[in-house]
Amino acid sequence: MASDVLFTPFTFKGLTLPNRIVMAPMTRSFSPGGIATDDVAAYYRRRAENQVGLIVTEGTGVNRPASLNDPGVPRFHGDKELAAWGKVSDEVHKADGLIAPQLWHVGGVKTRSEDWTPPGPYDSPSGLSRPEKKFGEPMSDSDVADAIRAFADAAAAAKALGFDAIELHGAHGYLIDQFFWDGTNVREDAYGAKDLPGRARFASDILKAVRKAVGPDYPVIIRISQWKQQDYDVKLAPTPKALEAWLGALVEAGADVLHCSQRRFWEPEFEGSDLNFAGWAKKVTGAPTITVGSVGLSGEFIAAFAGEGSQPASIDKLERMLDRGDFDMVAVGRALLQDPEWVVKIREGRHDELTAFDRELIQGAEYDLREKTEVLSPALMYEAFNDTWHERAPLKSLYDFLK
Repeated sequence: MASDVLFTPFTFKGLTLPNRIVMAPMTRSFSPGGIATDDVAAYYRRRAENQVGLIVTEGTGVNRPASLNDPGVPRFHGDKELAAWGKVSDEVHKADGLIAPQLWHVGGVKTRSEDWTPPGPYDSPSGLSRPEKKFGEPMSDSDVADAIRAFADAAAAAKALGFDAIELHGAHGYLIDQFFWDGTNVREDAYGAKDLPGRARFASDILKAVRKAVGPDYPVIIRISQWKQQDYDVKLAPTPKALEAWLGALVEAGADVLHCSQRRFWEPEFEGSDLNFAGWAKKVTGAPTITVGSVGLSGEFIAAFAGEGSQPASIDKLERMLDRGDFDMVAVGRALLQDPEWVVKIREGRHDELTAFDRELIQGAEYDLREKTEVLSPALMYEAFNDTWHERAPLKSLYDFLK
């Protein structure tokens, strides 16, 4: 049987999870026209029925013209779109589950679709997709204000629809993260600065607007990362002091939980300590944290989709880190994508029933994934499997792989 720690309840902001397991947000692009289908609702309900503590949905676009770069990604604005999301929330709650939408804006990450483009200009802090790579135009003051309002409106809609919490996507080189990173934010106004806390103002203003929209008692999570899809080696905060200044501003602005994305959860964040990113985030802010990164399966996702697959991996080290209080919750991605019963099997000690990850097995309707993996979008490829990225020399970024 699994150790007790992973299956003890945890409460934040008045929301009690039955266990510490969070379903990681994984973009799947199965929402034609941006509207979540009944299959999407069934997909999440299956995970709720199998004891996932909290489901964080795939990223869903806020109300900006180019908040998404894939036409199959669901939107979180508009009457039809929100009605569909209401059905998703209802289905999860019928299974006694908890669910939070991940509110997303891709920023200056270009679509790779050959027959579709966003219905408006891309948003980015400085008209850069990565350092010194010109793409589009910098956001105007009114663009920035409208984007902040779009996140707040989406959060208010989520609360009205009965979702249990919301998550802001502030990681992996997308819009909020592009403001954090000095490689993509060279603005000279109030939203650009030479220091990280200054560049965090956009995220802080979003959090303040969200908090005003949902009230003081509604749970708000923000996902963050040091590294970017544009460059794996980026480290926004090179020291604990810098990390405290960055993340402290986010907590002060209204973040209740920090969802800390690493490529490998077991790696120490700074020299001289074995604490990982989530461990340090909790230490310097006192806020609850979620760890994520290669939980439950071995191998990196590019190799997996090239046919190499991945094997079930031990979670003993994860449980030891959780037991000593390094972090509070654990996000699981690919293992839950592969097997909706993963949590139950772990809880009951049915480790011999855990299955290897095989792209051929997830192409069918049972797991509601694409029938042809060759049409996977970069967003899907990256977001669905970012929790299992491993170093793949000599690649330095997702961009290198996609060349």
